[in-house]
Amino acid sequence: MIEVFPSSSRHRADLGWLTSNLSFSFADYYDPKTVAFGPMRVLNDDFVVSGSGFGMHPHRNMEIVSIVLEGELQHQDSTGHTAVTTFGGVQRMTAGTGIIHSEMNPGEDTVNFLQLWFDPEENNLTPSYQTTQYDPSLMKNTLLPVVSKNSSTNVSHIHQDLTIYLSDLEAGEALNFEQAEGRRTFVFIIEGSLRLNEIELLNKRDSARITSTSSLQLIAADHTRFMLVDLP
Repeated sequence: MIEVFPSSSRHRADLGWLTSNLSFSFADYYDPKTVAFGPMRVLNDDFVVSGSGFGMHPHRNMEIVSIVLEGELQHQDSTGHTAVTTFGGVQRMTAGTGIIHSEMNPGEDTVNFLQLWFDPEENNLTPSYQTTQYDPSLMKNTLLPVVSKNSSTNVSHIHQDLTIYLSDLEAGEALNFEQAEGRRTFVFIIEGSLRLNEIELLNKRDSARITSTSSLQLIAADHTRFMLVDLP
């Protein structure tokens, strides 16, 4: 089954310094239909203006991933880690028993990043932080893993049985994704338009939650960048 969520269905929060488009219930926004998708709990499409951001605040027992699409994102946390991430960079944080961190925009331009939260496989892990770089050219016409339980040099490690892929698909190109029985697939369109199994058409910032579908064909209606998450 493919359930499509158009970009217009997302909850929009505008705080001046922050514009956030929420695909799941988050903070003061609650929708019983969008609480979670398997272990996936949050997908926020955030835009933060220059010199602003999220000050130091706590988290526990959550895997948090930030994927920068444009601009600069600066991370600091209570374990002593500091990093500035740009396009091609991924931040992964295990909150575990408890961590305090901030996310700020140190650049002159607005930063746009996707923030994803996942339930961990087990609670009360030791807090940790990791930043990795991938080569954007390797996304061309393929699914490039950038976060996974099966991590490697350019793939962030996450404490959950999932993989986050990014792809840059040329118009008319197609990819096939085979999914094991009982697993879930989440697709989010960053730019462009994508047809799923020649049935559903997803446009910019639309998403799809896919279950009971072992074979997925992804066809670019035009030049398309998208994220695919393989979930238990």
